[in-house]
Order: sequence, then structure tokens, then C-alpha cells
Amino acid sequence: MAFSCSSIITYKKDQLGFCAFPSSFPSSFFTDKKCNKTISKKIVSLVSPQKNKPNLSAVGSSKTPMTATEKILARACEKSEVKAGENAWINVDVLMINDITCPGVCGTFKREFGNTAKVWDREKIVVIPDHYIFTNDERAHRNVDTARDFCVEQDIKYFYDIQDRSNFRANPDYKGVCHVALAQEGHCRPGEVLLGTDSHTTSAGAFGQFATGVGNTDAAFILGTGKILLKVPATLRFVLDGEMPNYLLAKDLILNIIGEISMSGATYKTMEFVGTTIESLTMEERMTLCNMVVEAGGKNGIVAADRTTYKYLEDKTSTPYEPIFSDEKARFQAEYRFDVSELEPLVAKPHSPDNRALARECNNVKIDRVYIGSCTGGKTEDFMAAAKVFLAGGKTVKVPTFLVPATQKVWMDLYTLEVPGSGGKTCSQIFEEAGCDPPASPSCAACMGGPKDTYGRLNEPKVCVSTTNRNFPGRMGHIEGHVYLASPYTAAASALTGFVTDPRKFL
Repeated sequence: MAFSCSSIITYKKDQLGFCAFPSSFPSSFFTDKKCNKTISKKIVSLVSPQKNKPNLSAVGSSKTPMTATEKILARACEKSEVKAGENAWINVDVLMINDITCPGVCGTFKREFGNTAKVWDREKIVVIPDHYIFTNDERAHRNVDTARDFCVEQDIKYFYDIQDRSNFRANPDYKGVCHVALAQEGHCRPGEVLLGTDSHTTSAGAFGQFATGVGNTDAAFILGTGKILLKVPATLRFVLDGEMPNYLLAKDLILNIIGEISMSGATYKTMEFVGTTIESLTMEERMTLCNMVVEAGGKNGIVAADRTTYKYLEDKTSTPYEPIFSDEKARFQAEYRFDVSELEPLVAKPHSPDNRALARECNNVKIDRVYIGSCTGGKTEDFMAAAKVFLAGGKTVKVPTFLVPATQKVWMDLYTLEVPGSGGKTCSQIFEEAGCDPPASPSCAACMGGPKDTYGRLNEPKVCVSTTNRNFPGRMGHIEGHVYLASPYTAAASALTGFVTDPRKFL
């Protein structure tokens, strides 16, 4: 069902925390009488403090109200305004390429621009090996070698290389998972356009920028020109209000949203997140939220920059940036409202991220392992959350529990940062006491399956609770594996019981 720009979908208190809908639940849900659709002549918007509003010269002097995404793309194509649905040539601020895509991107670039061609800007390209790193597969090694050769040839400034796979710490330039590394290394900045050869590049939208994934051919064109032709997406606004319960994390919020609108509910749309709940989230939690918009078909996710954003960026970048905000009267295709205080811990059952279920309703599902890691669930705060559950539970895990920090920095945090309320213990100490596997070398590891010797990979048809982002058949390895997507809280609670478990059992 298509909604006009003034459509508002409101979920009442008694409709939150309801029973799970199977993935086959009909799309006619949105016409159900329980769904209270109201019409308003005005869309509620996040009004930023006056001092944070951008200089209008950055986007021209248009008097047409625009969404944040429209404004960013208008600036990027040097126009006073753009509208949803129109095509525009966009100037790219940052292009990210990872190890598994670099050979294809570089090969296409040379074929189309010539063997001696130079990239458009060596300082705006970031090459990050992260997907298939700690493996004996020579083809995976060749991907990194190809990336290295290209970066040396082109004098790429930001190449986070790895050569010694036996000890990742011997590689000072190696970072780990691209989406987390981009943020930690200061490549994510409000108001900019960041594109990457990975669908979860949408994570960077947490910084108030336009960030999305592109294919190898588009990336090769950007390498040569610094531009890309994009259709301006319409914007869906998601208003999340209410105090966040201490047993919920951003993963629960995005699983709930995807469960509501389905995996195609935001196809080629911007998913803009506002509300008191969003304002209270940390940057890492906002990254989790934006990371998974692509699982709803979203083109990009975006959270307006605020004090939390600026504080995070203080020691990460000296590059000037200009935050951009949605106008109060901007046109949104639809608005969805949620009272977060009424939500319960969720999982996404196999084999789709929109196959939402309450964690407590799956407590009869016996599991074989737990996996905590990835760009979605392998950040420092994700491990802190898991450690909190293990500490509260006071027990040892019943199933093998794999821990894969996203980056070198996260790995170090696990061994140095004290967990609040633990009496001075670090995450690594708590994980060891709980019987988890020691934290592995930082990388994407089993999130995308990878070669058979990939750490944590499902090489047998096992049942896994995972903090990753996709649970399609074969995604983490074996085609008959069953993956339940969950927050770090729920993953840790499940590890302690050997069944899918609501974390409120321990929190």
C-alpha cells in the first residue's frame, strides 16, 4: 500500500511487544484495523538547534523544503535543490573498497580508463581488507595482494594493509571490518557522500551523511571520475520515542522495524531515524541501526548529527564538515512511530531478517553455538553488553561461543576497558570466566561464510544465535544452517542456556 507524504503510521501501546509474525505474514497487515492510520497536514520533524544549522550557501538558496538526504545530494551535485525520483550526477567525498571487491573494481577501472590511468583523488579513496583475511585460501590472499599492488601503483593514501596473517597485531596499518574502521579512522563526516563496495556501507549514515553501497562497475567509474549518477531516494521517517529499557539494544529496534515493513518495505528509500530514543543512542548504536536498513531494501539510513556525533568526531578528524538537517516542512513519503518503552527483546528467525519473533517465544529452540561479531554486532559496546549479561548470569556458557572483534581497536578494548559494575574486570576476563572462546583476530570472519577454514564458520547444519545482519540459507556457511539474528544481550543470554533466550532472564 502506498502512503502519501503525510501518512503517519502509529503503533499504539497495546500493539507493541506483540506476538511474532512469520515471514509469510501478508502485506495487508498495514490495512488491518489494528493499525491506526491517521492523516496529518504536517510531518513532525527533528528541529536542530539554530547554531547547528548549515549555511544555506552549501546547498544553494532554494526555498523548497528538503529532507536531509535531498540536501546532501543537492550539495554534492552543486544544485540549489533536488527532488525524490530525479537523477543527479553526484560528486563523491569518500569511496571505500574492500578486499573481495578490489580486484574487480581495479580491473574494470583499467579496462575502461587505461592501464596508465590515475584515480581521481588518491586521498579520497579508502581500501580496507577485512572479509577473507585469516584463512589459508590462496585466492583470498591474492585479493589482498591485488589491492596492495593497486594502492602502491596509485599512491592511495588510506590503504589499511595486512601482510602477517599469523599475528594481526604485527600489522599496524591493519584495522579490520571496513564499516567500523571507517568511523574509527575519521572517514565518516556529517553532510558528506560516502560510497562503498559493500551493502552495509549504510552504517555511516549514523553520522548524518549519505552513505550507501555500490557495485564494482560503479566503483570503477568513481575511481576515474569522482562522480556517480544516482536517483534521489524518497524518505521514510521513523520516529522512535520513549525511554530505552535496559534489556534492549539498537539491534532490537531495527529488527522490529524490518519486521514491520518487511525486507522490501524501504526499497530504494532513505530511512531517516528521529525521536527522543534516537537522540539518546550512542554513535555505535546508531551505526547498528543504520547498518541494517539495507535489510529492508533501504538505499541509505540517516541520523541527524548532534552533540553525540560531534563528541565522537573530536579526536578522529580534522577535516572540516558541515552538518545538514531535514527541513521542518520537508516531504516524507511516510512516517512510522514507535513507543520504544513497550518493546521486548526480539530475534529474526531463519531465513530472513524480517522473520521477527519475540525472544521469549523461541525459548524452546535448542542452539549449537553463539556468534558475537561483525559490523553490526562486533563493536566495543556490543561486547560490553554481552559481558554485562555473562556477569549478571554468573554461569558458564552451554554452547561454543565465538567472539570476533570488528577492529584492532575493539580487540584492544576487550583487554583494557573495565566493564561497569564488574569490580574492575575487563570483557576478556569475563568472557574467559564464562567459558567463551578467546577473542579472535578482527575481521568479518564467519558473517559472510568465507573459505571453510574461516573462524566460526558453520561447516555443518547447526543452529546459531548471531549478532550479524543476515540469516539467509548459507550466509554463515552451511546451506542447511539455521541462524537467529539477535542483539548482543540476547546472544549472550542464549549462550548461557543453550536455547534462544530472552535476556531479561539475567538482566
